[in-house]
Amino acid sequence: MLALLLAAVFAAIELLPGDAADATSERGESAADTTLRREALGLDRPVAERFWDWISGLPTGDLGTTAHGQPVTSVLSGPFPNTLLLGSLALALSITGALALGSWAALRPGGRVDRAVAVASTAAFALPEFVVSVALLLVFSQWAGWLPAVTLTGPDGAPASWDMLVLPLLALAIPQIGWNSRIVRGALADQADLPHVQAAIIDGLPRRRILIHHMLPGALPAVAVSTATSAGMLVGGAVVVETLFNYPGVGAVLAGAITDRDTPLVAGVVVATGAAISTLLLLADYVRDRILGTTP
Repeated sequence: MLALLLAAVFAAIELLPGDAADATSERGESAADTTLRREALGLDRPVAERFWDWISGLPTGDLGTTAHGQPVTSVLSGPFPNTLLLGSLALALSITGALALGSWAALRPGGRVDRAVAVASTAAFALPEFVVSVALLLVFSQWAGWLPAVTLTGPDGAPASWDMLVLPLLALAIPQIGWNSRIVRGALADQADLPHVQAAIIDGLPRRRILIHHMLPGALPAVAVSTATSAGMLVGGAVVVETLFNYPGVGAVLAGAITDRDTPLVAGVVVATGAAISTLLLLADYVRDRILGTTP
């Protein structure tokens, strides 16, 4: 799947108007200089040949060279850990918030809390990340002045202070909290109809005990798959969020690479993020199989 995705990336960049030689040309540069750069970048060769040369270097960790002559691995070595930090925190917050909200709603099925959580989670998931980002900027930065609107980097290339992570973190996590809350609530509703849960209700066990000991364990496979799905959504949202908050991650790198028609750099971002998402999907499958294999 990753190989097909990378082939699609090369084809998509090829279909865009212009190429890396045109996009990175300097003002006043002659057509002959642009042609020389195009030949130096190998853009005069067929796209299939360039793709094969690039992907054949993947087993050795070679992601190619950018349109500006830098190794792709060195360009990504700084921003990618920052994106992993932001994405990991957003994923942890999303799952924690979704478990809390979904469980709270499941304690009183059909009650006011259940209805409120359903409406709020649907609204949160329906909002695009850029809308959430703008709203957070207006409320917490422009009006209240509590949090910085942009991210400044320290000497190591990471955010200069922890408070610069808060708004990007919330902008990424809020839609995913809405998505995962619906998943958790639905999984718990399925568990509530099972015989052992009904028997616990008839025995008069407290609702919280039934939820924690009888319903949540069976809902974990669905939550694990939802978590892996959220990872992919967070990567997509990171492009917008990191650009809006000037966050030093791969989202900003990807936006610039597309502008420059820098195919190796775009493909390098896809490889790095795709490998992370694939790992999470494999872990989710493992957790699901282990739980389903041990759950009566």
